Amino acid sequence: MLDRTSLVITIIGAINWLLVGLFQFDLVAYICGGQAAVISRVIYTIVGIAGLWCISLLFRERDRVREHE
Repeated sequence: MLDRTSLVITIIGAINWLLVGLFQFDLVAYICGGQAAVISRVIYTIVGIAGLWCISLLFRERDRVREHE
């Protein structure tokens, strides 16, 4: 569950960076009142932590565990 959540957060962060790169538009800053706003900094921090967590996905075995329904 933590892997998927981190991956989704990282993808959302990547989309925000795509907007910054293409259009110079920071959606997080726009929604939260600027890059220096506390809530923006919290969101940036969460995205960064999620990205660091996703690094661990690169080094894991690809064994799938089937869950019984």
